[in-house]
Amino acid sequence: MTAGYDPSNPVASGTSDSYDRPRHADRSGDDSERLGPLPPRMTQTGSFPAAGVSPAGAPATGSFPATGSLPAQPTSAWPVSAPAGPPPHSAPPHPGYPAAPRGRSGVLALVLALVLLIVVGVQAAFIVRLESRLDKAEKAAALAKQTDESRLKAVEDRTDKLETKTGGNLDAAAVAESVRPSVFRVATKYATGTGFALGKAPSGGGTNLITNYHVVEDAYEKGEKDVSLERTSQRFPAKIIEVHPDKDLAVLHTDEEFARLVAAPAVPKVGEPVLVVGAPLGLEDTVTTGVVSAFRTLSGENLMQFDAAINPGNSGGPVFNAKKEVVGVATLKAREAEGIGLAIPISVVCETITIC
Repeated sequence: MTAGYDPSNPVASGTSDSYDRPRHADRSGDDSERLGPLPPRMTQTGSFPAAGVSPAGAPATGSFPATGSLPAQPTSAWPVSAPAGPPPHSAPPHPGYPAAPRGRSGVLALVLALVLLIVVGVQAAFIVRLESRLDKAEKAAALAKQTDESRLKAVEDRTDKLETKTGGNLDAAAVAESVRPSVFRVATKYATGTGFALGKAPSGGGTNLITNYHVVEDAYEKGEKDVSLERTSQRFPAKIIEVHPDKDLAVLHTDEEFARLVAAPAVPKVGEPVLVVGAPLGLEDTVTTGVVSAFRTLSGENLMQFDAAINPGNSGGPVFNAKKEVVGVATLKAREAEGIGLAIPISVVCETITIC
């Protein structure tokens, strides 16, 4: 407990005499005459002192005495708790410059670098994988192409073999039906024979036809170039435009458009079947069949011998193989004998006339 407050002696009774009132510089007059206490200087403090007791080294402060019966209690003006030591100093190490962030920019740069490295790695892996797929696709395509080419060649070889085999089995009905619309009876005032449309289309339009020169010889020698093309009661006008007496060949032209036949690229073999279409004795669309009997040279001319029946009026008519290709032009037959006919090979026609 503390002693009562004595107004004449602000220092509590019972305290040690070792406590002195500290002097305050630059203060005039008696402290007891002030209306109120001056704020104390900042100093270290411990726990609050007991009533009426001033801490060591701390100035005692005056106060108005309590009135009435209430016990007087000393009050300290402006109690301030100061920190136990000097306030923490957080000033930057270099005056005037803010402290740099601790490692944040370095960490961020490292993270960005790692992200970039990952992205680059993923893209590189994707590109490598894509290139690998492209290489595999190219190899697969090349292999497939090679396989397809091999298969195509095998099919072509089989087709050639089948064609070779079927060459010995001529379908006369099919061949005749296909080629007859291109074969006509050729008529002049002096003779009749056969002609057929062949080869390339003329630059001026219409159709060119092949026949024997001896079919149109009399008319041509008399200066007459007009002939008639007849078939199934139809008649088409034509003209003689080219003759080769030494080869017994002549070229006719008509303004009409007819289907043109194709020349065989190869010479037929002996024994291969052939079909002849002509107008023997003026009877158009007559069909006979036989085989190639031989190849002969008569009067310096190369001729193909066959055994299909022909008669006067067949001259200039086409001889076909099983592929519906023209292999020759019927031109002669043996007198007083049957089964011996002769034809100009189609190769001679193509060499003589620019039509194939």
